[in-house]
Amino acid sequence: MQPGQRIQGRQRRLQALWLGAGLLLGGLASALANWDFALILQNAESRYGSLGAAKQRIEAWDQLIKASGNLPETDKLTEVNRFFNRQINFVDDSRVWQQVDYWATPVEALVKGAGDCEDYSIAKYFLLKELGVPIARLRLTYVNAIKLGQAHMVLAYYPRPDAEPLVLDNLDPAVRPASQRTDLVPVYSFNDDEVWIETRGRSGSPRQIRNWSSVIERLEQEARL
Repeated sequence: MQPGQRIQGRQRRLQALWLGAGLLLGGLASALANWDFALILQNAESRYGSLGAAKQRIEAWDQLIKASGNLPETDKLTEVNRFFNRQINFVDDSRVWQQVDYWATPVEALVKGAGDCEDYSIAKYFLLKELGVPIARLRLTYVNAIKLGQAHMVLAYYPRPDAEPLVLDNLDPAVRPASQRTDLVPVYSFNDDEVWIETRGRSGSPRQIRNWSSVIERLEQEARL
């Protein structure tokens, strides 16, 4: 397949993701609030068996929450970006999940120790929420990654609604202002509450994104008795 065909195919899948109807479960804004890591580990072991090194990754996640709760927000961004970039190896969904496109929960990504750009971004989003960063400042953002020649997901942080965002990316160890990431062209973004299309602004509810409701459902199952 030629590079242009790969880009077009990926873009069509992105459009289908946000245009496809999906049921967004209640309680989304509080999903995994006040995580019980003993229960999370218990449920993960029930699902996957002996966790081995994955248990250490999940325990390190718990320790990061305990150590970072009182940090300034910009320091939280740095720590969270660094943590998941180190804990997760980039591997395509087709190899990790035997699916073309699978959005993993943070637990699933840490159990596997592997994931793609969506998995890094989703894990960072939920960890920053747990650390007290307001949802309104966070957006999961699909971009065209010019150097890669394909679509890509990052997490954007807006200190104010009209501010230049900071970008958390598995491709870059540093959290950088968007103006320094000229290799990324935004397409659309979303958080728990809203969807933004770059050319139109606010454009509806995240329930339009098919994979998102599935992530929330699995998040709740992972922390449920």
